[in-house]
Amino acid sequence: MIERDAYGEGQHRWNSKLLQLSADYGFRCRACRPYRAQTKGKVERFNGYLKHSFITPLAAMMKQAGLELDIDTANGQVGQWLHDVAHQRIHGTTKQKPEVLLIKEKLALSELPAPPIVASTIAPVSLHALPIESFQHPLSTYDELIEVAL
Repeated sequence: MIERDAYGEGQHRWNSKLLQLSADYGFRCRACRPYRAQTKGKVERFNGYLKHSFITPLAAMMKQAGLELDIDTANGQVGQWLHDVAHQRIHGTTKQKPEVLLIKEKLALSELPAPPIVASTIAPVSLHALPIESFQHPLSTYDELIEVAL
């Protein structure tokens, strides 16, 4: 979402590429209310876990070596951390390893429809590009990093 309530209450200004993607793949964008733990708490909690369990220790290790943490380094390390640490822990709510739940979820997902054919002279844009302005990526991005790393 680019701007909440840009055109009136409940009428948000969305990123045009996200809207096109939602039309192509048949999902609807829906905004969560800000500061509402019931709808965003699990995502926000993971961001805290990621920071304290991955980013802070990695930054400290790099600082000891006289280096500064950057997004490329973090992206290069996160796949191994997910595989070795995050997916192996027993999750506080589910009481299961996230790796096991991820396998079950993948088996339950439907296949994506074929991508739309678009005649264009513009080079294709990867839907899996990592945003560099934030360490807060969707979990699927980290799962793709694991698959690439393995």
